[in-house]
Amino acid sequence: MATAVQKITLSSSRDIPFNKLVLSQSNVRRVKAGVSIEELAEDIARRTLLQSLNVRPILDAEGVETGIFEVPAGGRRYRALQLLIKQKRLAKTAPVPCVVRDPSVDISAEEDSLAENVHRASLHPLDQFRAFQALRQKGQSEEEIAAAFFVGVNVVKQRLRLAAVSEKLLDIYAEDGMSLEQLMAFTVTNDHARQEQVWEALQRSYSQEPYQIRRMLTERTVRASDRRALFVGLDAYEQAGGIVMRDLFQQDDGGWLENVGLLDTLVAEKLKAEAEKIAAEGWKWIEVNVDFPFGHTHHLRELEGTPTDLTAEEQATIEALKAEYAKLEAEYENADELPDDIDARLGEIETALAAFEDRPVSYDPAEVACAGVFVSIDPDGGLSVDRGHVRAEDEPPASANTEGDAGSDGNASEGGEPSAPTIQRAVITIGGQPEVEEDEEDTIKPLPDRLVSELTAYRTLALRDAVANNPHVAMTTLLHKLCLDTFQHSAAGTCLEASVRHVFFSIQPPDLKDSSPAKAVAERHEAWKADLPKDEAALWDWIAALDDASRAALLAHCISFGINALFEKGDRYGGPGISVHGVQRRLVQAERLARAVGLDMVGAGWRPTVDNYLGRVTKPRILEAVREAKGEQSAQLIDHLKKADMAKEAERLLEGTGWLPEPLRTLETAGADTADADDGGDEGALPAFLADDEDGAGEEDADEPAVIAAE
Repeated sequence: MATAVQKITLSSSRDIPFNKLVLSQSNVRRVKAGVSIEELAEDIARRTLLQSLNVRPILDAEGVETGIFEVPAGGRRYRALQLLIKQKRLAKTAPVPCVVRDPSVDISAEEDSLAENVHRASLHPLDQFRAFQALRQKGQSEEEIAAAFFVGVNVVKQRLRLAAVSEKLLDIYAEDGMSLEQLMAFTVTNDHARQEQVWEALQRSYSQEPYQIRRMLTERTVRASDRRALFVGLDAYEQAGGIVMRDLFQQDDGGWLENVGLLDTLVAEKLKAEAEKIAAEGWKWIEVNVDFPFGHTHHLRELEGTPTDLTAEEQATIEALKAEYAKLEAEYENADELPDDIDARLGEIETALAAFEDRPVSYDPAEVACAGVFVSIDPDGGLSVDRGHVRAEDEPPASANTEGDAGSDGNASEGGEPSAPTIQRAVITIGGQPEVEEDEEDTIKPLPDRLVSELTAYRTLALRDAVANNPHVAMTTLLHKLCLDTFQHSAAGTCLEASVRHVFFSIQPPDLKDSSPAKAVAERHEAWKADLPKDEAALWDWIAALDDASRAALLAHCISFGINALFEKGDRYGGPGISVHGVQRRLVQAERLARAVGLDMVGAGWRPTVDNYLGRVTKPRILEAVREAKGEQSAQLIDHLKKADMAKEAERLLEGTGWLPEPLRTLETAGADTADADDGGDEGALPAFLADDEDGAGEEDADEPAVIAAE
């Protein structure tokens, strides 16, 4: 005979006036958590009480109900209702829906209170994201949703963005196959196909960190802080149909521009428009590029322009600003720290005064007709216009009779009056970009010639800066050169045939111009240039009057410009170019000089990146670099990756290690100074990267940059 199942009886529910309820001391919740009482009160006022209170009748000594009920479960709701009564938004006798517990049961009030909280299952985050999305689709604004749930508008935007991730990835997240931090990283882009593609790629990668997801999603984009993006402006880019990818969960510096081709087109159009305006000034040529390499103006003559005069109003403004600056400085002279508003005001005054000092410059129209302009974008995204440079082939021929008939050169009319220079249309030239080479061979080959040339260009510049700061070594270098000329060659010619030939970098890395050595050399050069007299005779007297320290510093600076530590492919067959032996001698001497000045390429700012090294060499070379810097275990972590991913991971692993490729290393051997290539070329003293040089090493060279000219 089957046993009858005993039926349960649920506690009754009824409305009880609030003034008949008291908070029980049996409530197990003691620590504040979750939504505040104030926010809960506002929610009850908006949508009334959504959940009944759990109450028990209070009995007197004889066990008879007193008409008062204690609340062991639902204390926060009780306090919220109490707050609404205190605010006179709810009557004291307002009926409150309650579930009344039978006082005769054996279960304690503490157990009821604990069960109500322990058995409560929190809402899965994905359900919350989708609920917010449903409210948004029903017409509620982000601000309205934020107000209804007492969260910030940015929180609503974040949750809506999470709900907009690919459904495939959301399903994986719902099954705990992906962390919330990983899901957040995927919100950088709205492209579901790209999101899924990256997730599939991550399954074959040892690293699935959120930063790796963000990097893979943004690898084909341009940072909003890029000079091109700053130059065009995000508004113009978006108006043209461009998409800006944003990260709502961490600092993204303005986001990423997804349509790189569109950005480059807008940059080219804006630069071309600016160049057309400048062309109206009558220049012979205008070169336009996003950026120009270091030293691009060194071989050109610079015109001496005349700054325009200040107006009386401008002069009065300058005097007022200087007076205000002096007054503020005097007032806060003894202050340990300037107030924020005063510090900001001093900065504004400095900026305003600097703007007055940067005066427009006027040039002789006759000189403008044979000179040109470089138009580019500065690192802050502003337009950079460098006027007044004359090429050697555009220099006007010297006149044999400076006081003769002015009409003979075509620049004067028959009446002897000078004619106005002919207005010409400037030729606007737009520079191309060098190609990037790829190599997927499994064996370690010699470094490509072009890469070695770029690396040694950086090293040469750092070496110049180091020598210019070491007058003793600079003088030794000069004396060494003079001794070679004196004792090993027959010196002939004018008074002194010693000279410094400025060596230019025909091949150089794109970031050389912004490197620390480049900035240091340029700043020092401009400082000396501002002090040097223009007249040759006056220059002699000025140099003669210098103290020994200044003479040594000037000598070191001038000597440094002749330093050539560049690698270039030598001519093995006796052609007109430099021989292989000549390149070897040069680099051995450069090694000696680097040791003399204690050259530190890490201190000079070089670090291995995808662009300057890792993306330019073979996979075995990348693994070799990681193995040398971090050990075999680190190399094994990335040896299964494709080359592009391997290069990126290697850049991260090598960060801060101080690792350098062979062309940038300085030998530390004690006896290396005795090796002198001048007495016959001791091959044992060659740098390591030349020791295995082969004829075929140069086959990997990239083509030279192309130049596109346009009227």
